[in-house]
Amino acid sequence: MTTERPDTGNERARNSAPRDSRIHLFETEFGPHLLVADGSRVYGIDADLQRALENTAGSDPQRLSEILAGEGLRESGFADPAPLRDPPVRSLSLAVAQKCNLACTYCYAQEGGFGGPARAMPWEIAEASVRRLLADAAAGERAHLSFLGGEPLTNRALIRNATTLAARLAAERSVPIDFSLTTNGTLLAAEDLAFFEGFRFAVTVSIDGVGRIHDQLRPTKGGAGTYERIVSRVGAILVRPRKTQFSARVSVTPRNLGLRETLDSLIGIGFDSVGFSPVLNSPTRRDQMGPGELGTMLDQMIDCGREFERRVLAGETYPFANLASALREIHRGTHRPYPCGAGAGYFGVSAEGGLYACHRFVDDPKGAMGSLQEGLDRTQQRRWLEIRAVDRQEPCQTCWARYLCGGGCHHEVIHRGRPSCDYIRGWLHYALQTYVRLSALRPDLVQRLAA
Repeated sequence: MTTERPDTGNERARNSAPRDSRIHLFETEFGPHLLVADGSRVYGIDADLQRALENTAGSDPQRLSEILAGEGLRESGFADPAPLRDPPVRSLSLAVAQKCNLACTYCYAQEGGFGGPARAMPWEIAEASVRRLLADAAAGERAHLSFLGGEPLTNRALIRNATTLAARLAAERSVPIDFSLTTNGTLLAAEDLAFFEGFRFAVTVSIDGVGRIHDQLRPTKGGAGTYERIVSRVGAILVRPRKTQFSARVSVTPRNLGLRETLDSLIGIGFDSVGFSPVLNSPTRRDQMGPGELGTMLDQMIDCGREFERRVLAGETYPFANLASALREIHRGTHRPYPCGAGAGYFGVSAEGGLYACHRFVDDPKGAMGSLQEGLDRTQQRRWLEIRAVDRQEPCQTCWARYLCGGGCHHEVIHRGRPSCDYIRGWLHYALQTYVRLSALRPDLVQRLAA
């Protein structure tokens, strides 16, 4: 192993290729380190132990177990291999508007309609969703309600009515409830802020770059650009005193790979958090990321990460969401059997009342889970949770990163496979190195990030 940094993202990805499903070795300027996958535990090790592990990883399972046991490193007992069974539903996303005023080139919702005619969710579906979410919630159990589309703000009145109802019912049951909304930002109005502030909203704005680059990816249906309109509307809100967190979500395609410029620009506008996500599955196959582009993206992500390190060590804030989230997960020892709560405690509700594994599966039979009218299909849910568990996925079973990754977005994996495994491992390898550096230099900072 070497502490030198390879020149390209693809080389970094190869450097983090799995040799053993149980451990991953990496180095920093503070010496060699070990990640034990079960429990996502990180240890500093000496050169002798490093050599012993390198000589046995992937080739001598029994000897590797003996070495770990000799060091007092328990191999199992943190990650539960048994699939979840009948978890309570505590989070719903409502497709309140299966329609949109934009024509984004890669949209998983196919311009908001999910492949069907444009339609808006009627009140009776929204009301039934809220009541379903809170029907069996016990006092103290946290619930979450989110609004998506299409563009949800084309159905603003329904959002407000559903939120008001949910807040009232949750208060009656002593159930803490949070709300979120994902929007393209073109319809945001300054007066929306008071509503968001009153109901503990988190708002995510989809924005894919600066100026012309964003306009190419997220035009109106008539082909006009939207960047200036979004910045004008969002900026008018971000300059005001507020508690509501506004995050920017950037979908990364081969056409907007200048991540550092985008990150700095969006932070400058006033977003509280900025995150990047590669487009891996597009219904039209337009603007999907391939291996070469993912290697470039990894380079760019690490460039953003190094600036994050520099800024936070200097006592500044730099809200790069991807790295902040990765550091938090590593510090907590996150070891999740699924990438998210889709099909478990979280479901998407279509405008017509169908229940789906998540908001991306709306009107997709591959993620169908019943309906509000007929109830959750527990048989289908059990089948989903059994086959989608990361320890039952290939090639996840042989990957050291599986409990930090969870196996990848279900929708993307089902519809395209796993083209991003090298990218994910390369990013987590860098995040582990960063975690060690910051823990050594500013342990107080790591504690705050993980809070």
